[in-house]
Amino acid sequence: MTVQDKLTALRGLMKQEGLTAYIVPSTDPHASEYMASHWTEVCWLTSFTGEAGTAVVTLDKALLWTDSRYYLQAGIQLEGTTVSLMRESDIDCPKIEEWLVQEAGRAGQPSVADTYCVGVNPEMWSANGYKKLKEQLQEAGISLKSVDLIRPLWTEGRPEIPTAPLFVYEQKYAGESVQSKLQRIREKMQDKHADAMVVSALDEIAWLLNIRGKDVEFNPVVISYLVLEQDNCTLFVLPEKVDADAAAYLQKEGIEVRSYEEVFAKLGELNGTVLYDGAKVNEALYEALGEGVKKVNGQSPILVAKSHKNETELAGVRRAMEQDAVALTRFFRWLESSETRKMMVDGKVTEWNLMEQLHHFRLMGKNFVEESFGTIAGYRGNGAIVHYAATQDSAAVVYPKDMLLLDSGGQYLDGTTDITRTVWLGGDIPEQAKRDYTYVLKGHLMLGHIRWPRGTRGNQIDALAKQYMWQAGITYGHGTGHGVGHFLSCHEGPQNIRTDMNPTVLEAGQICSDEPGIYRTGKWGIRTENLVAVIPVDSTEQATTEDEWLTWETLTLFPYDTMLIDYELLTDQERQWINDYHQEVFRRVSPLLNAEETEWLKNKCKKI
Repeated sequence: MTVQDKLTALRGLMKQEGLTAYIVPSTDPHASEYMASHWTEVCWLTSFTGEAGTAVVTLDKALLWTDSRYYLQAGIQLEGTTVSLMRESDIDCPKIEEWLVQEAGRAGQPSVADTYCVGVNPEMWSANGYKKLKEQLQEAGISLKSVDLIRPLWTEGRPEIPTAPLFVYEQKYAGESVQSKLQRIREKMQDKHADAMVVSALDEIAWLLNIRGKDVEFNPVVISYLVLEQDNCTLFVLPEKVDADAAAYLQKEGIEVRSYEEVFAKLGELNGTVLYDGAKVNEALYEALGEGVKKVNGQSPILVAKSHKNETELAGVRRAMEQDAVALTRFFRWLESSETRKMMVDGKVTEWNLMEQLHHFRLMGKNFVEESFGTIAGYRGNGAIVHYAATQDSAAVVYPKDMLLLDSGGQYLDGTTDITRTVWLGGDIPEQAKRDYTYVLKGHLMLGHIRWPRGTRGNQIDALAKQYMWQAGITYGHGTGHGVGHFLSCHEGPQNIRTDMNPTVLEAGQICSDEPGIYRTGKWGIRTENLVAVIPVDSTEQATTEDEWLTWETLTLFPYDTMLIDYELLTDQERQWINDYHQEVFRRVSPLLNAEETEWLKNKCKKI
């Protein structure tokens, strides 16, 4: 079926259900960022493969809302379809509910509810999101109906829900037993006077039960639901996923196992007070709770507990960073070798080849499992596409000149890595490229070396990474930093660093990225990214004694491309920061390299 065929079929079902519009979000029943291909409904319907996008289909229009990270990608992938791109980060772009009200054309008139009805699949909407949408539409007299129209259409070629067995994540990596975690979370439930809690976020379930899986690419999670009670814990999962070893482990930990779809029946049996995170738990689960249940909507205590890494987890991440640095050293040494450069001159190296080669070197690392996200190898203008995804067929040829942005990461049993380096491959470097690179580097360094008093939020320090480019009239549309899981999701909450208001404060044990960037369409993309962990400032260094001060420990270990630096823009302090960092990189990584690799790294880390 073509995109138009699918839209025509969808409109046929919409007419049968009395719908004027239907909304399809890029999510799954677990509010996942990355999802199993079984739930990639926006991609199936529109051909857009980006991670964030929402399709809206009316009886005569089809539109896709996505943010600035995906404008270029969406423009390419929607070309030739009848789906129009809505650039949601643009000031003049209406929100979906606003656009629907405009389409209704009779906002505020009671009779609209009889003629204009919007449909959604409640499993694909968080309880919070569903409630908000319903209220916004009702204000305009528009009704909202729960109905799944994609399932009856996507019958051919739809992937099944993965059935690979889950596996135990050993305590030597997790640093805490399941029983200890259960006790901590139950105490948090008691604070809310909750008798039970519904959990649907896959990384939260994996963390709580010390289990991992192979269900979602780049994310070692298990597709499941969980209901935690004060005296019982039930995991809802496909039976095929629990082999003899997993069954024995779960039984030992006192975890009851029921079939995946049985969660709805279980929720209907609950009594008393039930805690749920409305930002994660889907509307269908919410509706399944019994009428007599007192429903308490609040942030999941697992989300918060998981974000604070224990000493075992932090030590593991440090080991993973060393392994990652070895892989990157080998990769960039290969990229600069005479053999590779000759192939590049001959046009025999593509972005896809770079991705394969980096994967090859990561595979050599101890405890490496898979990438933590799809590697972004953006050559020249492709680097300006923030979440660019080269394919074997579409990958650009890479020549030994101009700019390359490489954003990649690994899932190791020890922890999760995420690093971006932008390098110059050869030829004369434009002054603008040097200025852009240096503005990004200065912001990256400033953010990575600050200290702040307890109670500070990520949005309060976001501008530090942008201050130099702002003065030059430049900015970027993505967040400056995201939380990172421990052998879990590369993007994790609740903490982040971005302009949006987030009440979560930065606290010891949290891991964030530090990744400002500049993007020039058709020319290059420049981003520099390290992972950093929140740590207390040594009390002897505190400016005041009455406050607790925090700062960052830089976890990532790989040099910057000093060829791209405009040294006239650097302060003496910034030069020292770079030199100190490179010295630490060489100290930690060189013992893991052979003589030739050590010499290469030594040259890259030499004092500036």
